[in-house]
Amino acid sequence: MEAKAILKYLRISPRKVSIVLDLIRNKPAQLAMGILEHTPKSASEHLRNLLKSAIANATNVHNMDPSSLFVAACFACPGPTARRMQPVSKGRGHRILKRSSHVTVVLKDKFSDIKEGENGTKD
Repeated sequence: MEAKAILKYLRISPRKVSIVLDLIRNKPAQLAMGILEHTPKSASEHLRNLLKSAIANATNVHNMDPSSLFVAACFACPGPTARRMQPVSKGRGHRILKRSSHVTVVLKDKFSDIKEGENGTKD
């Protein structure tokens, strides 16, 4: 069983978000929450709220135990890019790309493979 939460149109580039996502991948959910609270990156606050939402989805919708959850997958995909112009000398303009990202966090239960298998074996 897995629970998922998606954050769309986050105004941080996917490259910067994926740096923080690499810190919490394959970690228990409570440990990942602690890592995000103490990470001095701008994306960590948004990812902490997203992780809270994924934990709430797991407990309320899928009736999973929050203490046995871990971050099975997390990734950032590029969203739409806003293009702006920065005026420079001699009447020219340089293009500024304001990137956004769509972030997905997937939580799984530690014991889901045992529950789904027959007689406690993984198929």
